[in-house]
Amino acid sequence: MRLINVRPGRGAGRVLSLLPFSAAFLAYALASAQRRSTNPDDKLLPSFAAIGDAIKRMAFDADPRTGDILMWLDTGASLERLFVALAIATAIGLVLGVAIGTLPYLRALIGNFITVVSMVPPLAILPILFITVGLGEAAKIILIVIGVAPPLVRDVAMRVEDLPPQQFIKAQTLGASTWTIMLRMVLPQILPRLVDSLRLQLGPAWLFLIAAEAIASESRLGYRIFLVRRYLAMDVILPYVAWITLLAFLMELALLAFQKRAFPWFSAARAAA
Repeated sequence: MRLINVRPGRGAGRVLSLLPFSAAFLAYALASAQRRSTNPDDKLLPSFAAIGDAIKRMAFDADPRTGDILMWLDTGASLERLFVALAIATAIGLVLGVAIGTLPYLRALIGNFITVVSMVPPLAILPILFITVGLGEAAKIILIVIGVAPPLVRDVAMRVEDLPPQQFIKAQTLGASTWTIMLRMVLPQILPRLVDSLRLQLGPAWLFLIAAEAIASESRLGYRIFLVRRYLAMDVILPYVAWITLLAFLMELALLAFQKRAFPWFSAARAAA
């Protein structure tokens, strides 16, 4: 039997998926123990006990100076900024992507422009945003939108172009207008694919968010990480990195659940394939 035809069962699949995480935790524990055996005050790889103390201090104990619980304060502020930016980028990606993919004249007009814009490194224009827009919320949200929207537009447009041309011919034969074709034929097929595109942009969106917060902010997750790095506080940095990763993963799961619930036909077709 060929290996490409051997599939693990549900239980075996779960065990296999846990193995890399277990190996990473074990490798960290061994490396931390080795460093602390040489230097008990080592800060580069703190023990799990030290990390637990830092989590308790940041996530459950109120800050003596401000009275806030810092991790939740940072999380709420960062997620608010991220959700606003992703909502704007998704709306731009959907509207422009469907329009470019459907209308040849619009594709000829701005298709190449969108391609070029999507190649611009968003972090390279961060100083320009700070100079022109300022250091407030607007610059950080615009950075995420600039980083996420153009790839979304390109991906949605390409997915529209991949739709079978026979569908467009049949719709026009039945008398559908351009507007009707876009709303009644293209949009329902593109929406579940837009969710996939948004899932792929979660990582870059978090990257732009953390970068902007690290440079100019007074709270937020990225600000906190770069604030404590001057003290080599790895016991705080590592939990914050793990927390950001968990938040991104939960957003991924939420998008998958939404896709299955809102577009069951799409999920069923994917499972059958």
